[in-house]
Amino acid sequence: MSLTVVGSIAFDAVQTPHGGRERMLGGAATHFALAASFFDEVRVVGPVGDDFGDEEYAVLHGRNVNTDDIEHVAGGKTFFWKGVYHENMNSRDTLETELNVFEHFDPKLSQASKDCDVLFLANIFPALQLNVRKQCEKARFVALDSMDLWVNIARDALVAAISEVDCVILNDSEVELFTGEREVVAGARKIMEHGPSSMVVKLGKYGAALVTNDDSFWIPAFPVDFVADPTGAGDSFAGGFVGAIAAHGGEATPEVLKLAMAYGTAVASYNVEEFGTERVARLTAPEIVERVQELKRITSFETPDIALKD
Repeated sequence: MSLTVVGSIAFDAVQTPHGGRERMLGGAATHFALAASFFDEVRVVGPVGDDFGDEEYAVLHGRNVNTDDIEHVAGGKTFFWKGVYHENMNSRDTLETELNVFEHFDPKLSQASKDCDVLFLANIFPALQLNVRKQCEKARFVALDSMDLWVNIARDALVAAISEVDCVILNDSEVELFTGEREVVAGARKIMEHGPSSMVVKLGKYGAALVTNDDSFWIPAFPVDFVADPTGAGDSFAGGFVGAIAAHGGEATPEVLKLAMAYGTAVASYNVEEFGTERVARLTAPEIVERVQELKRITSFETPDIALKD
């Protein structure tokens, strides 16, 4: 099996209540690829500038991520984002965004990337997502992420892209913006009317919900002792989630989807413990399994009969 991700590769500057970094490796495709690399062969597609060098490639190569389709734009600068997190760590302010080479990104996929079994369309302009989807005709499972900006300024293009994928991954505020529905399940199913068979709604520090046409599954965030930096947690979750599906041959059965939610949650829990890619870059498979097993323990219970009073 093989997995292709198309999206941003970036440098981030972050300040949180627990410290910060002036320049660290980031971007949706980066975080996704590192997480998904525990489950399958991953090819990453995205643009970088002259400032992206051996040190950054080494992080990806350290997890055996295939970087052949990273496009180096000569004379350009890599996408840059700067932000600060508030005390509750669930909200942040963007201080600076420099699109740089990402502004005119037109994904160029090798034949190997086009022949992927599983495809993840990270948060880029919806028309580009649709174009990539059409190139990857063999993909057995395709998931898509997006953001409020595209809901506001490119809704028709986003709907067109959503109609061609199997799963959409959004946070709860994006679902509400898209549908006007405040309730997670109702909003998710309204989006699924456009074609996807499943949807994942990210709920931040509260976990995530999986919604299908006739069922829903909820999983809490793993109870970590310390959160240093939430940047990239959603993309790490997506990498674990989609990667687990790829590890099952792209067969997104209800059982596989639920298991994938646990793996995504486990990987994301490590991501937030340190800044940027620092923790996931040195993560091990046994550590992921340990937290999946712990998630199973803390979310399961027996249901003996209790004599209730009328």
